[in-house]
Amino acid sequence: MAFYENVFIARQDLAQPQVDALADQFTATLKELGGEVKKREYWGLRSLTFRIKKNRKAHYVMLCIEAPAKAIAEMERTMGLNEDILRHLTVRVDAIDEAPSAMMQKRDEREGRGDREGGGRYGDRDNFRPRRRDADAGEPAAIEGAI
Repeated sequence: MAFYENVFIARQDLAQPQVDALADQFTATLKELGGEVKKREYWGLRSLTFRIKKNRKAHYVMLCIEAPAKAIAEMERTMGLNEDILRHLTVRVDAIDEAPSAMMQKRDEREGRGDREGGGRYGDRDNFRPRRRDADAGEPAAIEGAI
């Protein structure tokens, strides 16, 4: 059997228990056809980049699945028929990562811009010296009185 990752987004007016019930419904569909959900993550109610069917927010859920292609096709068919599902995407992967996804990690645990050498977004501010060109010599000259 192959490994898949499926992310679906559900309407904003659903309560979280209703979203969990949707995920349970898809899990049951997979089990009937010989598949298994290895990991399930609820990413929460998040803002959408653009409106989808008059919704500005949506509930995001990710399923990591080990199943035959027939089971995945049936699950996607069921998702397409369900009016509560706004979008869904299934991707085949080589292996299921047991660690939490990037969406579930805390911001300070992820590698951010401030962790890079050179001081982050604006470079290394401690070693910054403004420079100007000397008109006579054509060489850069340090500004007098600079840091």
